[in-house]
Amino acid sequence: MFAGAAWLLFKKEESKVEIINDINKDLVTLYRVIQHHLEEFIRYLKWILVAREEFSRFKAENPDTLTDIQRAVRFYYLLRAGYGAKVVGQTFNIGPTRPSSLNLLRIEEELSEAHLRLSRVYIENMHYQKLIERFDRPETFFYIDPPYYGNENDYGEGIFNREDFARLRDVLAGIQGRFIVSINDVREIRELFKDYSIEEVTTSYKMPGANKQKKVTELLVGNYVP
Repeated sequence: MFAGAAWLLFKKEESKVEIINDINKDLVTLYRVIQHHLEEFIRYLKWILVAREEFSRFKAENPDTLTDIQRAVRFYYLLRAGYGAKVVGQTFNIGPTRPSSLNLLRIEEELSEAHLRLSRVYIENMHYQKLIERFDRPETFFYIDPPYYGNENDYGEGIFNREDFARLRDVLAGIQGRFIVSINDVREIRELFKDYSIEEVTTSYKMPGANKQKKVTELLVGNYVP
């Protein structure tokens, strides 16, 4: 849920039934196109350059006027050629000491792996509360990766608001299955989820405009002890 780049799905062993969900239509369209139309998606990218002018052209396009495949190509290019894989307010990512994160020579290899992994995965595009209520079972495990507290609009205006953290907590309070929420370590989150297991983990953030990384603490909040 709140699939984002779905790193956990791609790194974990395949389960009997798997569902990824995100309310962002462009992200869901990208996953579905890779799942069902990989060759055509790669064809669109075959002769594209990593260039500021190309980035600006994609950014200026209205996604609602594009086919699903064109929309997915646009979204993928802006994510990979932009700074920080931002969904909104993208800026062209360029630096004198590192190559582009969009490696045009390895697109087919990388996306073929994603295509195979997604081949038997259900892809949903619904509100988190509706998905939890629909698929909750005693054997269900929910991995939930919402926007960071204080950065609610990073994935689109109005998709997830500050009030949704309390709403999400209340929805999770009544489930039969297990859950883990990964979130930034702030006082408000610790207070909201004080009745649950909270584990600190260390990770690194890339610093804007530099190759440096900053170590930070994040939280894994769950209704069980991993």
